[in-house]
Amino acid sequence: MNKSWKRQFAVIYAGQAFSILGSAAVQFAVIWWLTVQTESAVTLSVSTLAALLPSMLVGPFAGVWIDRYNRRTVMIAADGLIALSSVALGAAFLAAGAPPLWFIYAVLFLRGLGNAFHAPAMQAAIPMLVPVEMLTKAGGWGNLVVSLSNMLGPVLGAALMGILPVAAIMLVDVLGAAFAIVCLLFVAIPDIPQTGGELNVFSDMKQGFRAMRANKPLMAVFVPLIIMSILYMPLGSLFPLLVRTHFMGEAWHNSVVEFVFAGGLLVSSLAIGIWGGMRRRFLMASLAICLLGAATLVGGALPPGGYWPFVACCFFMGSSGTFMNVPVMAYTQETIAPEMMGKVFSLLMAAMTLAMPIGLLVAGPVSEVVGVDRWFLWSGVALIATGVLCRVLTRRYDRETMRPEAEPAGEA
Repeated sequence: MNKSWKRQFAVIYAGQAFSILGSAAVQFAVIWWLTVQTESAVTLSVSTLAALLPSMLVGPFAGVWIDRYNRRTVMIAADGLIALSSVALGAAFLAAGAPPLWFIYAVLFLRGLGNAFHAPAMQAAIPMLVPVEMLTKAGGWGNLVVSLSNMLGPVLGAALMGILPVAAIMLVDVLGAAFAIVCLLFVAIPDIPQTGGELNVFSDMKQGFRAMRANKPLMAVFVPLIIMSILYMPLGSLFPLLVRTHFMGEAWHNSVVEFVFAGGLLVSSLAIGIWGGMRRRFLMASLAICLLGAATLVGGALPPGGYWPFVACCFFMGSSGTFMNVPVMAYTQETIAPEMMGKVFSLLMAAMTLAMPIGLLVAGPVSEVVGVDRWFLWSGVALIATGVLCRVLTRRYDRETMRPEAEPAGEA
């Protein structure tokens, strides 16, 4: 293992910090623009679906290329595609003032295509740099950087919307992606050991399936992950609508919600980075899903005057994400062979993404009929039940999924 892993890890995430900051600012600006222009849950749901389609269509196969080519090269290409999509959207706002919805959906699709390759490549690259006993803590520190960028992004987006046209805000994303690419050029990520043979997409993908199926603890937590994805994804898409139509908020109210949500991610990531999390990692994941459900339930039950208590709920919604994702991702990084990791992470992320449209397609029409607040309330009930199911399915694997002992002091 490369002894300079801390420096390389820091360089990667320094680039990602600026890239995510720019993307979060642009995402906020575009979604709020859509919210104000349409005030439609269906429009917001379709926009999210457009961004997820690449992961559904291409995601299951992305790992084949991630495991065949250098992961740094894959991430650079993905960042470049995302930057080009922002250039295209900025040009459309300049030319048309208000681009047609289909064009915005197309740009969101391209950004999703870049992410379909970037996210699993990133997860698969980290264990090639970080010692196995430090993966959970490294995941916490990585999430800390992501959380801080996501926390500041909406604030930056709201501030820029007050002084700049939407077209100019796109430049922020381009600059962030360019900086991330430059940082990656200074990181050496080893080539992946190959199993031999020519590239065969379906054959290589089957290898990933076999690697997943052989990992029984991973398959046990897989079902609750899918259910959580179905329930959770519409919540993020409907945040702006809940703020605007139920709590009667403005753009700054929504930026506060996004800020506090990311603040919960930040605090929980800092805790994982220092503490390392519970040794019974899948128990921690189960409790995190229950916490997410409880916060969502309370948030949906609040009256229109309960905006600030809802903000507090958003903190716990955000913090639950880290406590769920980091232990499961770290376990996967520890137990899957390097030459299979890209395929496994692509399959995991694609499966969760495939589950999301089920919730989105139901959430949009139903929330417009019963109210977006009612959707939050009943989603919270279902999430608590999912957390209980996760514990039931994974309890038998507590011993073999234990977090490894931390390094002695002075070596971490």
